[in-house]
Amino acid sequence: MRIITLEDLLIVQTVARGGGVVRAAETLNRVPSNITTRIRRFEERLGQKLFRRQGRGLVLTESGHKLLGHADHLLKLAEEAERSMLGGAVSGQLRLGSLESAAAVRLPSRLSTFHREHRDIAVELRTGSTGTLLEWLRYREIEAAFVSEPFDSTGLTVRPVFTEHLVLITAGDHPPVARPEDLGAAAVVAFPHGCSYRRCLVDWLAAGGVSPRRFLDLGSYHAIVACVAAGAGAAFVPESVLDQASLGAQVQRHRLPPALARNRTHLVWRDEPSRALEAFVRQLSAE
Repeated sequence: MRIITLEDLLIVQTVARGGGVVRAAETLNRVPSNITTRIRRFEERLGQKLFRRQGRGLVLTESGHKLLGHADHLLKLAEEAERSMLGGAVSGQLRLGSLESAAAVRLPSRLSTFHREHRDIAVELRTGSTGTLLEWLRYREIEAAFVSEPFDSTGLTVRPVFTEHLVLITAGDHPPVARPEDLGAAAVVAFPHGCSYRRCLVDWLAAGGVSPRRFLDLGSYHAIVACVAAGAGAAFVPESVLDQASLGAQVQRHRLPPALARNRTHLVWRDEPSRALEAFVRQLSAE
């Protein structure tokens, strides 16, 4: 007897996205008791809890998060199979993740071109650090992501797409920096843990025997550049981002060794790509 059906997966997906049974019942045109019973029986067959109650709603357990990723993937494949058999054009949703730097500088023109050529594909873009993006991929919350080096590529299909040139930035009146020791114990201004550029900066400092006196974790490049301009510390940023930052001219740029300055951004994904992702990859390859 098959433990999992597409209908089971649809119910789990709808409850998870809607945050509760009542809204899922409205979406699926069922009574709430039917949704509750289907979830309970499904959990019994799996031998695992998929949801736990939080306030008046339901949230996914760890097992539920894992299953939701598979549900999104399998339901999308089923939809694509149906469209393919009916001879329809590529359509549906493409959920992408990206570094903030790539989303701000590299992707707008590419996404605009893709939208013009594939108007039946809805693109959803989420931004995060490389570590966060890989975590979303693991749970299949996104289908593909633009991540930067270094990262663990185990289990991923990896395609290099463009190269960033990193520079070290400090306050405008900071003396020239040619090696880590020239920074002394300056604070590191960066995205939180999981950011590849942060890791590159910390590794570079460690190679010179330098330990930052503190870290200032921020959530945007505009904030990072502004704090560095105000003398809060030093940061590694892509030069393409700095060129567009409003305070980019108020920080001092220090050139890095070529091996450190050159950082490739990759598009990565798990499993077989959907037709929507295949179309997006073809466009990137053509460029």
